[in-house]
Amino acid sequence: MAGSVADSDAVVKLDDGRHLNNSLGSPVQADVYFPRLVVPFCGHIKGGMRPGKKVLVMGIVDVNPESFAISLTCGDSEDPPADVAIELRAVFTDRQLLRNSCVSGQKGEEQSAIPYFPFIPDQPFRVEILCEHPRFRVFVDGHQLFDFYHRIQTLSAIDTIKINGDLQITKLG
Repeated sequence: MAGSVADSDAVVKLDDGRHLNNSLGSPVQADVYFPRLVVPFCGHIKGGMRPGKKVLVMGIVDVNPESFAISLTCGDSEDPPADVAIELRAVFTDRQLLRNSCVSGQKGEEQSAIPYFPFIPDQPFRVEILCEHPRFRVFVDGHQLFDFYHRIQTLSAIDTIKINGDLQITKLG
């Protein structure tokens, strides 16, 4: 697998301005504590995305989930809405992991094919989104599920992670 999970630039800026360093064993700043990882969550990806950079989301699915979403966006603007490089949406009623983008207000073609649905209510999960030159590679619990080819070409502009829905976040990196 290309890239390193422990990317030294994987820093998330919390809404109140504090920073959460890579959470795979590296120390966090003394004033950061995990209860601040509340859903909905919006955080900054230091330096934006680039080939070899990985975003890690660890969490626990709620007991009776309907859906949750993890999005990488170009900023956090609501009006006009920020471009969405990739949105992963887990839908439990249909057991689907949908993905799409939205560039200049136009949604792309939604993709849904996966070999299996990896999320289980009330169970922990680990999602890794690896940025490569032509695509994102998405892994859940260490297994590659799919590739999603870039629809936004300026990777460094992809600098925000948004998480919402029926889950708890336990770790980001």
